Amino acid sequence: MTDLIRALRPYQWSKNALVFAALVFAQRLGDPRQVAQALAAFAVFCAASSAVYLLNDVVDRERDRRHPEKSRRPIASGRIGVPVAVSTAALLAAAALAGSWAVNARLAAVVGGYLLLQGAYNVALKKIPIVDALCVAAGFLLRAVAGAVAIDEPMSSWLLICTTFVAVFISFAKRRHEYRTLADGAAHRESLSGYSVTALDQFLVISAAATLLSYALYTTDEETVAKFGDSRLVLTLPLVIYGLFRYLALVQRDQIAGDPSLALMADRPLLITVALWGLVVVVLLYFR
Repeated sequence: MTDLIRALRPYQWSKNALVFAALVFAQRLGDPRQVAQALAAFAVFCAASSAVYLLNDVVDRERDRRHPEKSRRPIASGRIGVPVAVSTAALLAAAALAGSWAVNARLAAVVGGYLLLQGAYNVALKKIPIVDALCVAAGFLLRAVAGAVAIDEPMSSWLLICTTFVAVFISFAKRRHEYRTLADGAAHRESLSGYSVTALDQFLVISAAATLLSYALYTTDEETVAKFGDSRLVLTLPLVIYGLFRYLALVQRDQIAGDPSLALMADRPLLITVALWGLVVVVLLYFR
């Protein structure tokens, strides 16, 4: 049971916190019904993402056995059999779809799209350079969209664009880490044969610049100013700049893990910056 829980990767559930973005920026934290719907969306994505992780580990078990760290995963090490992993993944996916349908049909459509995309990713798309990173980024974007449809609140176009680019940035940062640290990267991830450090560095710079620009435009957009009464969110821009540049500097020095969840917990300045940004956003939006 302990190995099965480890295979679900509960530490990765922090990524699903993106579903709360719409709740926070819609200033609905004081609405119990909306909070309950957002929590339901979070739980649904925890189940869906764990189902995807199990499928990923089953498909990649032979490659993972040649990886210095992934070889210790429960499925790659043989502590959990393939039938158990597949049946658990199917149950979690079914529970995610049923739970999302209980919230509303649009959330069910987003969750279904997420499962289909990740299924295609694990079967074929992960082998295609650039497409593999974009699929990972799409998973982050769908989490943000799920949070919006769960509470029936449209998200700003600029905020969705910003979420897309920061997800692309994190995805390419992960690929760069794998390319630089694995002795035979293509043996562990086929798509790495189509990358180079130079190309990945360029992708990172482009996506980082697009992230900063889209976030700045969101904070000063007419729709945002009209919604919140002023452009107060622009005060959070220095934190976003520092956090993004800090992450980029760590990536360039190979001092950051390929997993963004672990990277965030491993670097104290980065963790403090993200926590401070969240606190400042809440204060600016909820305390005038």
